[in-house]
Amino acid sequence: QVQLVESGGGLVQPGGSLRLSCAASGITLDYYALGWFRQAQGKEREVVSCISSFDSTYTADSVIGRFSASRDNAKNTMYLQMNNLKPEDTAVYYCAAVLWGTSCSGGMDYWGKGTLVTVSS
Repeated sequence: QVQLVESGGGLVQPGGSLRLSCAASGITLDYYALGWFRQAQGKEREVVSCISSFDSTYTADSVIGRFSASRDNAKNTMYLQMNNLKPEDTAVYYCAAVLWGTSCSGGMDYWGKGTLVTVSS
């Protein structure tokens, strides 16, 4: 059974930092494109960052210079480092994976259940 489990969300003040983790089981992340998505209340889900199966990267304009995704294949885990957080970053953050993906713009094979990030003073 494949599982992606996010952790690391929570409440943080504006300007603060969080690091999200996504631990995978049942699959080997080496062969997967890995994406971080978010969905704010009342808005559509959007891709935040993506690392393709070939290690090319994409970062949404809204978070460039503040967010950085990475993967640790040895730990079968992906991360999203979020710095200088803003209230508009408040959302449920999801990780997802697609086998031999060149991007995260198409369908993803597996999704986590999400972790809530709230940026508020």
